[in-house]
Amino acid sequence: QVQLVESGGGLVQAGGSLRLSCLASGSISGLHIEGWYRQAPGKEREWVGTITPGGQTNYADAVKGRFTASRDNAKNTVYLQMNSLKPEDTGVYYCIARLGPRSYWGQGTQVTVSS
Repeated sequence: QVQLVESGGGLVQAGGSLRLSCLASGSISGLHIEGWYRQAPGKEREWVGTITPGGQTNYADAVKGRFTASRDNAKNTVYLQMNSLKPEDTGVYYCIARLGPRSYWGQGTQVTVSS
């Protein structure tokens, strides 16, 4: 069984920063934490960014230049540093991991950016 737990969300003013974490545990041999998605109220879940096992990253245009993903393989953790936050960044942030053909999601962490 694989568990993903996101943390680090909260309430922040526009222009502020947060760092999210995604910790994998359980039967994680071969597991790859692939990246981040988010879901704003009343909207569909959208892709935020991905990080390869080697640390290469790719981001959605809406967050490019403001968000940075990183990983600590020794800690089975992927991070999302979010700077210059905007109210439109508000939503529940999820990490996704893959093991073979299966994908796993965490429970999400709420990020609220006030104007």
